[in-house]
Amino acid sequence: MLKNENKQDILKVLNHLDHVLVSRILEMSVLKQFPKHTELLRDGQYIKVIPIVLKGLIKVYTRYEDRELLLYYIQPKESCIMSFSASLKNEPSQIFALTEEDSVVLLLPVQHISKLLTQYPSFNTLFFQQYNQRYNKLLKTIHHVLFDRMDKRLFEHLKNKTEITSENPIRISHQQIANELGTV
Repeated sequence: MLKNENKQDILKVLNHLDHVLVSRILEMSVLKQFPKHTELLRDGQYIKVIPIVLKGLIKVYTRYEDRELLLYYIQPKESCIMSFSASLKNEPSQIFALTEEDSVVLLLPVQHISKLLTQYPSFNTLFFQQYNQRYNKLLKTIHHVLFDRMDKRLFEHLKNKTEITSENPIRISHQQIANELGTV
């Protein structure tokens, strides 16, 4: 159960959802703060909660051998479609999730997901919209990897990261850039 002082802030962030649904989510969820660079999820881990980011930024990526590839960022008012999908099928995660900034996250236990999906059509819409957004982003990433020169990929990535983090200049190492772009 969430404290009353947190509910008003949460209601502002989730104002795009039906108020009855938001009340149900608040009853079922736990509010948690995570410092920057906290690993929230790793490959092979079973999903126990679905995150809804209220504040901060979470990086979702995949790893193969010693290389990483950024899949997407979870920003405020968003959730993780990969965690949602894995939880519905009760399959282990195929991704990693790491906080890029100090973050405040509403954690919704997966045992409530099926019931919310059947009782609240707007909950379905939330995840279908997120799925569509992530799918389009993935296609764009594949396009960039296959068809764009590295200088264009780098420029677009830095521009996007600046917009998402609201930092200018951004503080990022060459290795972090290489990891996020999936290069050596």
